[in-house]
Amino acid sequence: MARTDLDALVIGAGVSGLTTAICLAEAGLRVKIWAAEPPEQTTSYAAGAMWGPYLVEPVDRVRVWSAQTLEVLKQLATDPATGVRLVSGIEASRKPVEPPEWGNQLDGFRMCKPSELPDGFATGWRYTAPLVDMPVYLGYLRQRLEAAGGEIALRRIGSFDEAVQVAPLIVNCTGMGARDLVPDPELTSIRGQLVVVENPGITEFFSEDTALSPDLLHFYPQGETLILGGTAQPGDWSREPDPDIAAAIIARCADVEPRLRNAQVIEHRVGLRPTRAYVRVEEQQLNGSRVIHNYGHGGAGLTLSWGCAFKIARQI
Repeated sequence: MARTDLDALVIGAGVSGLTTAICLAEAGLRVKIWAAEPPEQTTSYAAGAMWGPYLVEPVDRVRVWSAQTLEVLKQLATDPATGVRLVSGIEASRKPVEPPEWGNQLDGFRMCKPSELPDGFATGWRYTAPLVDMPVYLGYLRQRLEAAGGEIALRRIGSFDEAVQVAPLIVNCTGMGARDLVPDPELTSIRGQLVVVENPGITEFFSEDTALSPDLLHFYPQGETLILGGTAQPGDWSREPDPDIAAAIIARCADVEPRLRNAQVIEHRVGLRPTRAYVRVEEQQLNGSRVIHNYGHGGAGLTLSWGCAFKIARQI
């Protein structure tokens, strides 16, 4: 392929790569994605997923990017085909804590009365937020990219030198792959495991504010299924589901919602959150090409996706 055939090459087909490619293609650029794995094999596919700035820095930039993404997701929630819905529920803590500073951005945000909280919880807050069925959403993003003239090619690269030969603009959305590709030794894995079960009739989400614990507790209704979580295991690189962890996830969720104790398991999902001290969205020059990095979103890839993509599209 001649370099003049493309204006931009995006590397990576998770939620960040797809969203960035869409913004560039809809701005009129000729765009292609190279990806080692298709969208349905990425960490994004394994996500829960609900909007929320989850343990990610720097706060000032994250605040802007997450707010921009929130507005887009609210718009997408008007179309069921996107996989995005606005769902109400409760986040709670077993200790007295202050609510998150981003709460005032969400519809219906208020503190809970003690009678609204499950046993053992000291404080909580209710709100309505975008909840995303990631398999459906990634399919929607892929179709939107193709409608704008973009495409995905499965190609694993070992060096940016391969990419700069085909496009003057490269966007690195490789997630955990950036650790070796850049290379970036600051990037590390925080493993997440989820369990998908048949939904026994739950319509609201529940999430525990577990702070830095590796054992998470949340359940997200996705129609006929329910996503149970989860884990946040630093430095764990295994993408294989652990049956003992799955059993512990179900038990934690069932302590809050007893109907889940005997729920039929449908699927196990594992993803490696690409985590570093600060999200990296910045540009560098490489052999006459512009390389813009867009990785290190940790567990907030969905939450920051449109905001980061808008920033990159403004730089072209």
